[in-house]
Amino acid sequence: MSTRDALRRAVRADLGGSAVDVAPRLLGAELRTFVVGPEATDPVEVRLRITEVEAYHGRGTGEIADPGSHARMGPTARNATMWGEPGHLYVYLSHGIHSCVNVVCGPEGQGDGVLLRAGEIVAGADAAARRRGVALPLGRIALRDLARGPGRLGQAVGLRHPLHDGIDAVTGEKQHGARAELWLGVPRDDVVRGPRVGVAGVAGTHAFPWRFWIDGDPTVSPFRWGRGAAEAAALDGTPPVLN
Repeated sequence: MSTRDALRRAVRADLGGSAVDVAPRLLGAELRTFVVGPEATDPVEVRLRITEVEAYHGRGTGEIADPGSHARMGPTARNATMWGEPGHLYVYLSHGIHSCVNVVCGPEGQGDGVLLRAGEIVAGADAAARRRGVALPLGRIALRDLARGPGRLGQAVGLRHPLHDGIDAVTGEKQHGARAELWLGVPRDDVVRGPRVGVAGVAGTHAFPWRFWIDGDPTVSPFRWGRGAAEAAALDGTPPVLN
């Protein structure tokens, strides 16, 4: 049986732990989306194998408060989905352009989420490329980069803020012409962890080693420091990030 054949639909209980506990379990899982777009009247399926994630704790959860989380100041109109039941997808707009996709986890009212940072498109690559404006046919590098980074990932799978914020990836219930399903596999033994990418200040250092990725996978995005993070890391002697 292949790894993909061993996948099963996620249930709420799979996602009920804290973001840091759930995040590595999402590696190797698949997010499957079925979205009606301008190019088709019927839903188009895209399957994403998740290769890189970041955990974000809600306000006051975990051993250390998380200054990088959208939930750090409590519930707002923007982050309301994060405070709901696990298994919904928090889809937010980054820099006013990119729709980024997060899996809500933890008990309802905790505000935890896992950002899907990168993945491999394993089905529906042509549809993902059209959404991203990438020319067909796809070469090796173009295929690798289709969902390499959270903005590209959101665009490739077709989920958009605000239409699809809160969509339920456990029940697969339709929302604004789209459905989403989360399929989980067995825990992996090739998971690496380190500081989060592009997160400002101490929240983007080894004090918060809450980025997880599949070791050696080519779709994993390159590391970069956030504003002031390298300086904060230098103050406490954090070793350099090599990946």
